[in-house]
Amino acid sequence: MTDIDHRQLGRDSLFLMAEVRLSGSEAEHRIKVRNLSAGGMMAEGEMKVLRGTPVQVNLRNIGWVEGVVAWIQDNRFGIAFVEEVDPKLARAPVGNGPSTPRFVKVPIATQTGPLRKI
Repeated sequence: MTDIDHRQLGRDSLFLMAEVRLSGSEAEHRIKVRNLSAGGMMAEGEMKVLRGTPVQVNLRNIGWVEGVVAWIQDNRFGIAFVEEVDPKLARAPVGNGPSTPRFVKVPIATQTGPLRKI
C-alpha cells in the first residue's frame, strides 16, 4: 500500500495504553494510542524515534505488531503497520475467562424484579 492508501483507511479515535520497542531492543516504552486503523496508529509518548525506524507495538487483545515510524510531530508519531490488524479487537473488553482477575470481570446480573422495602 502507498502512503495515500493508508490515509484512506477508517481510523478509530480512542485512548489506550500500549508498549512499544525499537527493533533489535528489548527496552519497552509506555505510550498512549490516540487513534488506530487497520494500517497504522498515532502514538503519544516521551520516547525519541526517527522517521523510518522499525518498531514493534504491543496492542491490547492483538499482541505484538511490527511497523515503521511514518511521521513525527512533537511527542506524537505515526506508525505504519507491516501487516493490517483488526482495530475492533483492541476496543474489545480485556477478558472474562477463568484466568481473568475477579475485579476485571463484568459483574453478574442481579435480580431484575421489583425492589421491595425493608
